[in-house]
Formats: sequence, C-alpha cells, structure tokens
Amino acid sequence: MLKMVDLEWKTKEMDSSDRISDKSSKLAVLIPAAAPLQSSCMAELETASSAACSTYEHYLRLPELRKLWRRREFPGWKSEPLIKPALQALEITFRFVSTALSDPRPYANSGEWERRLEWLSASQLQLVAALVQSGEGSAPVSSSPNLGGGGLSRGGGSTAEIWRVPAGGADTVVRRTSEASLLPRLAAWRRSEAAAERIQYAVECAMRRCPFTLGLGEPNLAAKQCLDYDGVVKPNELHAFRQNPYSDQIENKENQALYTIHQILEAWLQSASELLNRIAENIESRRFESAASDCFLLERIWKLLVEVEDLHLLMDPADFLILKSQLDIRTEAEPFCFRSSALVELTRRCRDLRQFVPRILGVEVDPAGGPRVQEAAMRLYQEKAEAEKIHVLQGLQVVEAAVKRFFYSNKQVVAAVMGSLEAREEGRSLRCVFLQPTYFPSLDAAKTFLGASLSQEYAGLGN
Repeated sequence: MLKMVDLEWKTKEMDSSDRISDKSSKLAVLIPAAAPLQSSCMAELETASSAACSTYEHYLRLPELRKLWRRREFPGWKSEPLIKPALQALEITFRFVSTALSDPRPYANSGEWERRLEWLSASQLQLVAALVQSGEGSAPVSSSPNLGGGGLSRGGGSTAEIWRVPAGGADTVVRRTSEASLLPRLAAWRRSEAAAERIQYAVECAMRRCPFTLGLGEPNLAAKQCLDYDGVVKPNELHAFRQNPYSDQIENKENQALYTIHQILEAWLQSASELLNRIAENIESRRFESAASDCFLLERIWKLLVEVEDLHLLMDPADFLILKSQLDIRTEAEPFCFRSSALVELTRRCRDLRQFVPRILGVEVDPAGGPRVQEAAMRLYQEKAEAEKIHVLQGLQVVEAAVKRFFYSNKQVVAAVMGSLEAREEGRSLRCVFLQPTYFPSLDAAKTFLGASLSQEYAGLGN
C-alpha cells in the first residue's frame, strides 16, 4: 500500500564541494511503506491454469529438455548451467534455419525468415560470447590433434583441419568442426550455404575476445582451442526433441515454427534464471562490479526474448489461426505467455531484485517507513565515491525497464498475430506488469529530490 510521505528538505548555502542544496523546498513523493514489499498488481502475477501450463510443457517437451539443461557433466566448469542452455538455444536456431528454408509453401516468406534467423543467431552469439568472457571455471576444450606433417583428423566427435601459416612460420592453424551440429551441414547444403557461412563468420567475430572458439566451422584465424561443442551441447540428444507430440496428427507447417520458437525462448529463460542466481551471489559477496555487469547481460537476454517473440509475426496468418484451433489453444484470464512457468518465475525474481537495494547502499530499511534508503541513494549519487554501487543500481533499473518492455512488446505481437480482441483479453494482465509502479521507489524518489535540488541550485546560479 502506498502512502504519501511529505519530506522537507532543509537547505543551507552550497560550498565549493558541490553538495546537495539544502534550501527549503517541499516535495511530495509517492514511496511505499516498508512493510508491504509487493504491490497488489504484482501479487496477482500468477501462471495460467495448471492444465494450460501442463499442456504447454507437454507440447514443448520441456521435462525432457530440462533434464538436458540441468545435467552437470563438467564439474570444473562452474558456468556450465548458465552457458549450456544458451548454446542449445543457438543449436535449435540452426535447426530452425533448416526448417524455414525447406518450407515448400510458395507463399512462405522464406527470404525474411532467413534474414531474421541470421540476425537472431548473431544476437545469440554475442550473448554467448559475453557469458563466456564472464564465466568461471575451465570450459571443456578439444586439444589440438598431433598430425605431424598436417592433414585431416577425425576423432572426438569432430573434424579438424591443420595447416601451416603461409608466411613460412612453423605454427599451425587448427580449424575444428563439430560433426553433430547442424551448422556445418547447412554450410554444405546449397540452399542454406550463404546463410550458414555468414553465421560462421559471426561466430568468428563474436568469439574474438574469448579464450576459445566454438568449433562450428568458423575460420578460427586466431588458432584458438575449440570448445568441446558436441560434448557440451549434445546436438544429437537435443535434435531428438525436434518433433512435438502432435507432429504426426497435425499437418500444418506452422506447427514446427511455433514449437521451435518456444523451445528457443525456454532455453534462454533457463540461462536467465542461472544468471539471476549469479547476480544474487555477487551482491551477497559485495562483488558489485561483477553484479552490475551481469545485470546488463540479463537486460540483453530480455531484449533477445523480444527478438524471439517477434518471429511469430512471420508466421502465415491463416495457417497460424488454423493451428490455434487444431491445438485447441483457448483464451484464458491469464495471457498465453503466462503458461510458461519459467517466464512468470523469472519476472517475479527480477522484481525481487529490489530486496538487495538496502544491502548495496549499506543501510537498513526504516520500519517506520522513513526515507533512510532514499537518502543513502542521494548521497551515493551526489558524492560518486563508490562507482561500482552506482553501476549495480543502474543495472537493476535497466533490468526493470527490459522486463516491462518485453511484456509491452508481447501485447503488440499478440494483437498483430491473433487480432486486437485477443490482445484486449490478454492485455488486462499484461498491463499489470508493464504499467505498474517502479520496482525501486527509493531510487526513484532519490532521483526526484536530487533533480529538484540541482535544478534549484543551477537556477540560483543563473540569477
């Protein structure tokens, strides 16, 4: 419940140290009482009915996928639970390229599908590279084969090409290619050759600052070690889930598109959940700069989820609406996206990052509802003595903006794909997410007061 707190900011003369002006000025700011930390709107953020959620998970084969995501096979690689689902989302995207480019329908927008999936692959590669750079532990890499005079080696689930540098040096360059991934196969198929090669060059560019490369047929001009891609991603096991339970019963090309879009979405939700765990751990350990970096990575995942959702816009309107009837997707009080329990849980956890604000500022919440946290934030912003704390607070608010942007975008996608009536039905719950008050009222109030104080100060200087 919100209460009006009228705070009087008593002022004194500004000295040369650039302090906050203290000339009396009353500002009324809405800030929440300390006790009820959840707004009524967010308290209503619930998943769809259990039957709808269960059907959604069965359709996407999520129980089997989660076993694959959560299986730990490399104890020395602490970042495995974070990076593996992201790489598997990338591999599913390669499968989507194959599906889209082999669509026989003359009215399918194959050219735009190709462009969008290339862009999506590039976005995912940039995120994977950022996660690798911030990762912990030793990733499993394939050792360079010993071929003596050079040549072609096959082993460990991959093919390696070795050749000497043209400048006459003794060094060799290793180009290792996964045998199980679909990307090298797409590069060998005439229809998808150009797209696959562009993605391989994107791999090369994205992984430039990483200690290893992915081994997907990219040039590997820096002669880095290659990730044991087949051992980590398990493409053969992953592609065993390429068909949904209704593939044999439903003759509709959009069935595979819908299924694949949501598998990519769920894989990144799994990665985002692991990243949130790391953010919490870094804040608890007072590693604020690392926590700030992870917050900005989490924001990029939310932006990527918007790109994934936008793929719905390329599905043929009539075929999709037929599929909606074939799958018996019924409108409920909760929007369709709330059938993803992982999405709802991630949204709640992003909102609950506000619980860390007092710890970051080094103060305790005033039980009486006083502005203790707000005043600490104002001092931090004004004095700039601990930049890493400012960065992590900025990161938290960036995550909030990204969450709300995702749900607003989702509402527009629903309207474009299924019509405004459907969007109106779903929009009531979605508005509860993207139109709710700020997650961080103390930070909001601190900026309001600080902005008013600085405006008065500079107005005085102008006179």
